[in-house]
Amino acid sequence: MLAVQSLDLFYGDAQALSDVSLEVGKSEIVAIVGANGAGKSSLIRCIAGIETPRSGKIAFNEKIISGLESHEICNLGIGQVAEGRQVFPSLSVLENLQMGAMVPRARAAAKRNLEDVFALFPRLAERRQQLAGTMSGGEQQMVAIGRCLMGAPELIMFDEPSLGLAPLVVQEVLHTIRLLNGRGLAILLVEQNVAVSLKISNRAYVLENGRIVMSGTGERLLHDDRVRQAYLGL
Repeated sequence: MLAVQSLDLFYGDAQALSDVSLEVGKSEIVAIVGANGAGKSSLIRCIAGIETPRSGKIAFNEKIISGLESHEICNLGIGQVAEGRQVFPSLSVLENLQMGAMVPRARAAAKRNLEDVFALFPRLAERRQQLAGTMSGGEQQMVAIGRCLMGAPELIMFDEPSLGLAPLVVQEVLHTIRLLNGRGLAILLVEQNVAVSLKISNRAYVLENGRIVMSGTGERLLHDDRVRQAYLGL
């Protein structure tokens, strides 16, 4: 479904990504793990069209998307739940969700998608008129996921979805990710919690200093001695 080939990204003279290649298949959960500054968010921003790579290419459903505007990529079926949630704080929950349905692919099904989001997150239905900025971190993460779902994506990129959340809320978010995957959505998961990422992923890539240094099934990497020593403290 998603294929990244030989991607190079620079910020000025500083190279953030070097020869990065990866794939996400239909209905897969694929994790990108690595330390702070490894280039994980830069990779997500390239796929989303926010950053322009110097070289390499990105294809989604066999269509080259590198070089497209971010709204065009979103309209092809790639959704993003951004790091830090990034809800519109002065808009209500309902207005935040409606913003997600502005892409052309989602407009016809906006009413049905809204009902689906409210069924997935009943708390949002109860608080649909509440300003998003007054909600807890976990509730804002529900808004961010719901807003993404309103765009009718086929693949969702989660960028640090557990950041700043209480452990119980993290478990709820991860349960939601598994649930969405069970409905057929492909997931690209960027998450600092390496153990959790590897446990729920079909496959994973380890990113260090902008390069993919390891890849394999989540289960295999979870028990790899190098991964355990570098990221799990074992």
